[in-house]
Amino acid sequence: MGLDIVITEDGSSSIFNKDLDEHYHSIHGALQESRHVFIQAGLHLKIKSNTPISILEIGLGTSLNALLTALEAGYSKQSIFYTGIEKFPLNVSFYNHLNYAAIIDDVHAAAIFKSLFDASWEAEVQITDYFSLLKLKMDIASISYADKFDLIYFDAFAPSAQPELWTEDIFRLMYLALKPGGVLVTYCAKGIVKRTMKSVGFTIESLPGPKGKREMTRAIK
Repeated sequence: MGLDIVITEDGSSSIFNKDLDEHYHSIHGALQESRHVFIQAGLHLKIKSNTPISILEIGLGTSLNALLTALEAGYSKQSIFYTGIEKFPLNVSFYNHLNYAAIIDDVHAAAIFKSLFDASWEAEVQITDYFSLLKLKMDIASISYADKFDLIYFDAFAPSAQPELWTEDIFRLMYLALKPGGVLVTYCAKGIVKRTMKSVGFTIESLPGPKGKREMTRAIK
């Protein structure tokens, strides 16, 4: 797998997958995209709860979404249980080349980010007092959860690169995995994707997208 480190417009790192001709994050800004799509449009809906939040991320990738979520858990003192699915995990050597901890204004960011990369796979690891992580190396199609998650970060590669991850069968698995009232957020706003989500039962909201995208999608069970 040919991977190159790149710097996006907001100064934050991303990775370019030469085999798929796809970036792991928006070239307009990895950090701004993650904050806009997953934290502001997703986590902030659930974080006011007094009960622990269970999150599933499809496409753990660079662990940027997990890092931002762990920091938010600490700010709000909200317990979060985070499951990250990744079929092709990054080698830990990439940790030294991703600059998120250096540009995020939080003294804990570096230690948390290193802990996310160092965490063992297939085992739940307590990263901070309020955030635990379970990393699973597996195919998305193998997921078999029912009414387990409050929130799904759907951060797979774009439909043009991996159309098999944006099918009715996959979104049915996502729907089943969510608790009633659960939310799925994704950067993708293609009409065919939204229609596919609706076909399995989701209620769809089209929201303003991050820089470089007109819209994003929030789906509710």
